[in-house]
Amino acid sequence: MPSKKNTSRRSANLLKGARVYLSGPMDFVASREIEEKEGWRTRIGKVLREFGTIVFDPWNKPEVRGLHEYGKETPASAKAREAWTFEDSPAGAKGRAKLTGHYWETLHIDLRMVDTADFLVAYCPTNVYSVGTPHEIALARQERKPVLFVSPSVAFPSYDALAKHLAKDAVGMGLLDTLKNELPIKPNERGVPSLWYMPLVGGESFFDGFGFQLPEYQKRYGWKGTPIDEREKRRPPVRPLLPALEALNTRLPRKWDNKLNKFMRNDDWLLWNIPKSGKVEDSY
Repeated sequence: MPSKKNTSRRSANLLKGARVYLSGPMDFVASREIEEKEGWRTRIGKVLREFGTIVFDPWNKPEVRGLHEYGKETPASAKAREAWTFEDSPAGAKGRAKLTGHYWETLHIDLRMVDTADFLVAYCPTNVYSVGTPHEIALARQERKPVLFVSPSVAFPSYDALAKHLAKDAVGMGLLDTLKNELPIKPNERGVPSLWYMPLVGGESFFDGFGFQLPEYQKRYGWKGTPIDEREKRRPPVRPLLPALEALNTRLPRKWDNKLNKFMRNDDWLLWNIPKSGKVEDSY
């Protein structure tokens, strides 16, 4: 007969020993230096490690036995892209092969971390171009791994202030409108995610911010000074990630069943219970 421990819907420390990969744009962020030192991964990683979670952070990749600094990235890594060429010649082919071979290590280790992780936390603002992040999310969902997807509010207050300043300048406003279409500048105040992501990730896995400015986390960590902090002050998230992570540590999330019209068990959440002995049979 199953023990009470195995049948309980609530359990403490579900995230202890679980493995999470932190996915999100790295190449086309405003500053790779700031992103590495003070970005959202640093904060979310700290919270998860306090639960005993194993955190895979692409800024700080785990060492690979026998392959020192394999796939390591730094704020300067993106500069290598400047060596790319479309020159249709043996020299051009050689240059492209060198660059693709160099970055293969990063792609390889990042996807291996996704493959090793139990779930992902993905940060996907709709105004930042990214290729690796959708690849990582798609790989995770192919394996039915949960993705906790943060789609934040996207606004351009400096653009709005400049438009107000140029309101009586017809030439200036014309140039500003052209710039808006060239970039493009597309506000997404509510942080509505891509229609493609909605069925891929699942409705109950979306969040419109982290909750860095919530009083309990401000008291605990005193976070401030980043663009995310300013955004969440202007528009506090309706569904922040941090409280959901706290809840996840004690109870697995559920999903909505359209046929039964109620919440049901979400068996995407497979968190292994592997004992220190390494013998799986010891967990029963």
